[in-house]
Amino acid sequence: SGPLKDMNFSVPEGGGRRFLYQFMSEPPAVSFRLTGETNGIIGITPKTGILYLNESLDWENKIMHRLQVESLDEKGNMVKGPYTVTIYVEDVNDNPPEFDQPKYTGVVRQNSRPGKPFIHVHATDRDDPTTPHAQLTYSILHHFPNPYPEMLFQIDSVTGAISPSKAGSYYLDPLKQDTFTLVVTVKDMAGMTTNAFTSSADVNITVKESLWKAPPTIHIQENSTQVHPVNISQVQSNEQGVIYGLFEKEKLSRLPFSIDQDGIIYVTEPLDREEKDIYSFFVITKDNKGELVDKPLQIQVIVEDINDNPPVCEQSLTIIEVQENESGGSSIGTVLATDMDKKDTLYSRVQFKIESQFPAVPASNLFFIQQDTGVLQLTGTSLNKRIASNYSLKVLATDGVFQTICDVQVHVIDINDQIPIFEKSDYDNVTVAEDITVGTVILEIQATDGDEPGTGSSQIIYQVKEGDPNNTFLIETDTETNRGFVKINKPLDFEAAPVYNLVISATNPEPLVSSIEYNSSSLTLFKVFVTDVDEPPVFHKAVYNTKVSEDVPVNTPVVTVEAYDPEGDTSHLLVEGGGVVGWQLVACLQQTTWQYFSNQLSLCCDKHQPKSKTTVVLHLHDVNDSPPRLVMDSPPFFCYPVAGRERAFIQATDDDEQGFYPTFTFSLVDDMNTKNNWEISKVNGTYAYLSPKHSNFEEKAYNVPIIIKDNGKPPLETIVNLEVNVCKCSSENSCF
Repeated sequence: SGPLKDMNFSVPEGGGRRFLYQFMSEPPAVSFRLTGETNGIIGITPKTGILYLNESLDWENKIMHRLQVESLDEKGNMVKGPYTVTIYVEDVNDNPPEFDQPKYTGVVRQNSRPGKPFIHVHATDRDDPTTPHAQLTYSILHHFPNPYPEMLFQIDSVTGAISPSKAGSYYLDPLKQDTFTLVVTVKDMAGMTTNAFTSSADVNITVKESLWKAPPTIHIQENSTQVHPVNISQVQSNEQGVIYGLFEKEKLSRLPFSIDQDGIIYVTEPLDREEKDIYSFFVITKDNKGELVDKPLQIQVIVEDINDNPPVCEQSLTIIEVQENESGGSSIGTVLATDMDKKDTLYSRVQFKIESQFPAVPASNLFFIQQDTGVLQLTGTSLNKRIASNYSLKVLATDGVFQTICDVQVHVIDINDQIPIFEKSDYDNVTVAEDITVGTVILEIQATDGDEPGTGSSQIIYQVKEGDPNNTFLIETDTETNRGFVKINKPLDFEAAPVYNLVISATNPEPLVSSIEYNSSSLTLFKVFVTDVDEPPVFHKAVYNTKVSEDVPVNTPVVTVEAYDPEGDTSHLLVEGGGVVGWQLVACLQQTTWQYFSNQLSLCCDKHQPKSKTTVVLHLHDVNDSPPRLVMDSPPFFCYPVAGRERAFIQATDDDEQGFYPTFTFSLVDDMNTKNNWEISKVNGTYAYLSPKHSNFEEKAYNVPIIIKDNGKPPLETIVNLEVNVCKCSSENSCF
């Protein structure tokens, strides 16, 4: 209640009859009058001034009522007013959403792009659109049939756009299932509350075959004389208004294909199969934003061959050697020719024919060529080098349309019917020292062969046939003169072999004819005497390695070295030692074995020859014989007066070999005064903190006894009296 004045009321719709407000009258006013948009629903009691509703308000019918209220005296004259009273009707969620169709029908193509809408559903709500009461959200409730674990369709919860899901783009196939029914729901209150209103509608979907298909493999005949570009195929997208393009699978200098905006694919120039026989590229579609619309289609183009290449001889001149005793029918060689047309077709089939033979003696048909292989054979007559040493053949190679002449030369070679003969049957002997250099020539030998020079029948190979089981000697041949050079191939050893009785053979790389054999004329003798050289002694090892602890007692043997004389004479062996101070060498055991006390070099020598050397390497093992100690640049200090929270950093080390992680333990001596004043805490294996336990320290130096123990086996420990100063400090926190 209150005095009469302008007022606004917000009243939720529904709710039935109710009182809204009571206006209080002021004399001389005795009653009230209501006018305006009452709509038969809003009233006021004249005497009491109560503003009331006699039934529910409805936001959907009227969202605001404009009224005027005035007070009247006993005669009905206006005392105050009219005052404006406005009633705003508040919407409540009392209307369910409604689809604009009870059923929807749509068509989707196989392999359509995921997320590309093919149908929209739409619903409205009569409630206030500015409130959640009319905020609608869409979802798919059921999916009939649903043969896969994933949904084949999806819906935009805000727009109601239905599109294939990723699974649907992959699985939809009209041959497997061509119709689907979706139950689509719409909820108000943005679907956020359980008491939201829900409506549903069916969406019947037909799946049709995809228009977006790769055409079959395209075949184009090479070297076409048609006017280009030539239409060779066409593709069609499932979407309208797309932009077609080509994408190369392989990087070519140029792609001889194009596509127009109707999806027609053209070849833009004549193709050459010999240049490239298969083309593979992709057709793509994009929308006006440049985004891909369809999955790229692979296009395969095969260039068909025509017979447009002549046969080509593999060699400009084919040279064939034939022994003069070859029998009729023998294969003597092959003429090779190729055709660049497609392999295994009649276009690339090459056939051969002998066009001419020069000279035509003793007959004009001495040779025959196999038509399809190019294998050359002798006819029944053997060749005779005395009649003709060379023949020139013209061989025709043809593919049925084109033909080529291949040149062939046949060289008649002498048969190997002469054996090599040594100029001497015995080359006597030669004496060499056992230390002669490997590779030294010790003898030159010569044999001759009566066959045709420069052929395998007259070339001579020398070999040591007997007397050299270890290949100590090597014989090299001058190919122009057939002279042989006997060389040292391996070091000589007088003690192992003082004499060599060599039998040397001379042979040809070309086999002898069947009626001829090598005999003693192709053999010679040669004797090699090896003289002794006084060689230096030899140690059994080049390096002697040994290990010893650093605390080994003096005069303890640490390693034994051994040597021998290659001549077997040990009576003249002497020994010398060279090393560092603190080690010595002792010779014993008949002067061939020595116990050694040095870590550097030992020398063994013959009285009359240079020394031999070996190396002794001593590896010293550390033992834990050094106690730990503190590493301090300066004594630690604490500023006076001590606050009680300070700490000093201390570090330990020792001179023994440290492991990867050295470990020391720190503790205070078991002294009451020390433990009452100080405490020590470990930081890691080498560092610790020393801290005062209270602040009642005088300004003076204190001795703090600290126990440091290492982790050796056995461990060593040290008690260190650490001087700690308590002093007045400067502003830089250092003692004055």
